[in-house]
Amino acid sequence: MTFVAADCDLLGTAAESRCHASSPTTLSMTITPSRFQIWPSLGRLVALALLAGPLGAQGTPPGEDPVPAHDTFTIVSRALGEARSVNVHMPPGYHAPSVAHLPVLYMPDGGIDEDFPHVVHTVDSLIALGAIRPVIVVGIPNTERRRDLTGPTRVAADSAIAKRVGGSAAFRLFLRDELIPAVRARYRTTEERAIVGESLAGLFVLETFLAEPRLFDHYIALDPSVWWNGGALVDSAPARLTALDSAPRTLYLASSNVADITTGTARLAALLRTLPLRGLAWVYAPRPDLAHDTIFRGVGPAALARALR
Repeated sequence: MTFVAADCDLLGTAAESRCHASSPTTLSMTITPSRFQIWPSLGRLVALALLAGPLGAQGTPPGEDPVPAHDTFTIVSRALGEARSVNVHMPPGYHAPSVAHLPVLYMPDGGIDEDFPHVVHTVDSLIALGAIRPVIVVGIPNTERRRDLTGPTRVAADSAIAKRVGGSAAFRLFLRDELIPAVRARYRTTEERAIVGESLAGLFVLETFLAEPRLFDHYIALDPSVWWNGGALVDSAPARLTALDSAPRTLYLASSNVADITTGTARLAALLRTLPLRGLAWVYAPRPDLAHDTIFRGVGPAALARALR
């Protein structure tokens, strides 16, 4: 299972066909609208375009990325009522005496047979290019993906996708009270944290940004399933954003050609443009040239570089 394959069956007949049958797409790194000049040099832009292509070819099965060196440990979670495995990759040079403490990138869908190998490969490639700082990657493999990554819903079709849904609050509690302290105790980390997710994981990233913005400093939501619960998360955004404090944080929001995702993310971006959000640096990257199963590899390098540069 990967970030994208797990949710192709949730897109409806037409979109599902595009999700499974999409072909490689353009390597364009255009981001509009944006409040930032993302890259100060053309050379770095070209390097990232190459990373989105040969180093992470769109449409290439995630299993083709080699399994990176990593640690695995287990947390017996009270919040979730189960044992959870955790995969941790330290960047090259982590054990050198000169390396002090490093920021941490957390990722749901972080199993070895999910997107952990590809994300680690992308992160290490960006470090080698000088596009981002060294960062520790923490992957959280799934047990019940659709339970952990979704909030409550009143929509019957949402509830029908799995035996249990609506457990995002408990999963967030696991991250805050169990996983983050465990990582802090085991590794040399700073208090700077990022989280990246696509599809339902992107929904969880956005929900966390709106519900508990202090939990992470950088939020990357790629093709988030904002259609969940009839789009209620986006509906709740005005009040939540108005209450947002001025602490520095970033949000990278991207969408593909899936209509019910594009509509919701565009609504959220339009709202962000109207609010004087001190401290929040945000980017909205609509990518209609990409499909649901190519958005991560097509946009991921630029999104990670924007957050962790």
